[in-house]
Amino acid sequence: MRRSKPEADTAPLTSKRQLPPLEKKESDEPIRLQKLLADWGVASRRQIEAMIEAGRIQILRRTAVLGDKVTADTPIFLDGKAIKNKQPRSEVRTRVLVYHKPTGQICARTDDPTRDSVYSHLPPLPYGRWVMVGRLDVNTAGLLIFTSNGELAHRLMHPKFHIVRQYAVRILGELLPQHIKMLQQGVMLDDGPAKFDSLDLAGGEGANTWVHVTLHEGRNREVRRLFEALGFTVSRLIRLRFGDITLPRGLRRGEWLEMGPLEMNKLLRSVGLDREKLSRSSRLKERRGRE
Repeated sequence: MRRSKPEADTAPLTSKRQLPPLEKKESDEPIRLQKLLADWGVASRRQIEAMIEAGRIQILRRTAVLGDKVTADTPIFLDGKAIKNKQPRSEVRTRVLVYHKPTGQICARTDDPTRDSVYSHLPPLPYGRWVMVGRLDVNTAGLLIFTSNGELAHRLMHPKFHIVRQYAVRILGELLPQHIKMLQQGVMLDDGPAKFDSLDLAGGEGANTWVHVTLHEGRNREVRRLFEALGFTVSRLIRLRFGDITLPRGLRRGEWLEMGPLEMNKLLRSVGLDREKLSRSSRLKERRGRE
């Protein structure tokens, strides 16, 4: 469902406002394969690196390897299908959507009509495709971010930027001081130690306790696994914030808002990008291929 107008307290975000195009100049200078495809919006850079390692990407019918460099004119194939950047220069611009994901929706593209995908609720892009920033599992609700810029998505998810995620968690049971201490000092999980940067009690009734937690990494089901390691069952999990982007009040489940210019500039600066840098990088074949 599209959101025609934002609430008063979310005026900087709008599903109508359009950002001005960024200039693009062509260049034959080779760049790394994963960067080019991320800039085209095929997927995030990490996802593309995984595709390369799995042998799914070919260059001139040769299986690509990490470290390969290409130009925008190099024939590139994904699972045997040609990848092309068909976006006209006039359409080059970065877009960011804030989406309120309900439980039950999957964070994957699918042709199965019985499975509800978050992508089916997004506005279409004339060129390129939406890249998700920080997926949520099917039983988790709340804030999802989508962008048309693969480099921006890569930076938002990269651990070196230490971008904080905040969640509201409802657990079954009473959280005692010793539990809080363990969760903030560190708990050993299957993939190594993990902890919350902060944990605040947020009320609750009976056997249900609400807490707000923050952490700066996005390992698979990390919030749930931390509580489960101490014997608690998570009955609800909602992402409230990703970096400086919060879930807008009044944005109903299944709706999206598009980020406005002021918030866009702030977001780009937070990960070391700005309009000038984006314009320069566009000369190296920036942007995405057709979905």
